[in-house]
Amino acid sequence: MISRGRWWAQAPCHADRRQRAPGPPEYFTRSGGWLRYETSEPTPEGRVMKIGIIGAGNIGGNLTRRLTTLGHDVSVANSRGPQTLTDLAAETGATPVTVEEAARGAQVVVVTIPLKAVPNLPSGFLDSAAEGVAVIDTGNYYPQQRDGKIAEIEDGLTESRWTEQQIGHPVIKAFNGTYAQDILDKPQPKGTPGRVALPVSGDDEDAKKVVRDLIDAIGFDTVDTGGQDESWRQQPGTPVYGLASDTDAVRKALDSASRERTAEWLA
Repeated sequence: MISRGRWWAQAPCHADRRQRAPGPPEYFTRSGGWLRYETSEPTPEGRVMKIGIIGAGNIGGNLTRRLTTLGHDVSVANSRGPQTLTDLAAETGATPVTVEEAARGAQVVVVTIPLKAVPNLPSGFLDSAAEGVAVIDTGNYYPQQRDGKIAEIEDGLTESRWTEQQIGHPVIKAFNGTYAQDILDKPQPKGTPGRVALPVSGDDEDAKKVVRDLIDAIGFDTVDTGGQDESWRQQPGTPVYGLASDTDAVRKALDSASRERTAEWLA
């Protein structure tokens, strides 16, 4: 996960920081001293969804901000417990919960934690989710910078395929190459020329549609990368990683990717 903030230097997204939500002036109104993002865009299929977010760092925090402004019922959890999420809850209206509770009744669950922490997720944490839950994986393998060596990934398994094996459920890979601040800064109405597109991969076509519709409502186009065995095209070090551009540019970046990891992204 890439993070970038207007009010702090670029840094790994594991750092929790409360932040205001800047963006196009026409989309903001002042409320309680904070700039709050507001939108008239409909939620996917015109329905409010119950969404669980596991991880409240830069990506998880800004997804919480964006999804609550769209009217979704968001529960958010982190490894330190719900008592550490009171500021985010007060700002957004999201419900702070334990990791074990985050998926309860959820139609969408976002797993946005360091890859090395994925095996520590509670066994069966998705058992209480809604039938057909779509699980979004935002993770990246940072062996030198954070995660240490994961042998299966070093041997060629894609990051999200490895995550699927750890949690026992298919995932949709999305937001892994997105700057966290872009989630707040760059949403645009559907059909806007140059609208930023995000790559999305996964094997479950129904779940992928749910996620792509949700991303569309958040304010971005999407490009289908293919199944999880093709998700290496959006891993760190590839041309699309960190790219904030339109669908044509994203497709070209995906097509030009090389499967071979560079030394920076190997243990």
